[in-house]
Amino acid sequence: MNDQPSPDTKDWTVVLSETCTECGIDVRALNTTQIAELVRAATGHFTRVLAAPGAGDRPAPAVWSTHEYCAHVAEMYRVMQERLGLMLDQDAPEFANWDQDEAAIRGAYAHIHSAEVARSLEESAEGFATALEALTDEQIPRMGTRSNGAVFSTATLAQYAWHDAAHHLHHDLGVARTAES
Repeated sequence: MNDQPSPDTKDWTVVLSETCTECGIDVRALNTTQIAELVRAATGHFTRVLAAPGAGDRPAPAVWSTHEYCAHVAEMYRVMQERLGLMLDQDAPEFANWDQDEAAIRGAYAHIHSAEVARSLEESAEGFATALEALTDEQIPRMGTRSNGAVFSTATLAQYAWHDAAHHLHHDLGVARTAES
């Protein structure tokens, strides 16, 4: 029996042109400063669900646990901060492929101590938020391309990353949406 989640093959860049049909989040009007604030505000929600009893238990064998989702979000923030840096340092860089499912297996998310996941999440969220706040108006339109050909500006990269985090928080982890998320 396969105990790994089925690979996610959906093209999530659709959230840059419409409201997410699964979670109802619309990121299109958010600017990078707003997203930095949302990333910071969500960190407490993530660490609370991570500390809850049963956070390491999968609801089904092929569905990530809360613990694994939190580890994923921490790594996703690091990947997005790295991509943001490439966009600022290079003209139209192409990003290396990042397969979130492969990363979860390689990183053994389920086996990372919960305190380490919380620390990693707090640090990566702060690093990404700080990088977003440092963007100047001239840097917002800088572009980069994902290995599958999807093109991002620094602003749409931030929107895409925020959707990923918020989607997991509200759709997958069941945290009720608030005014700040």
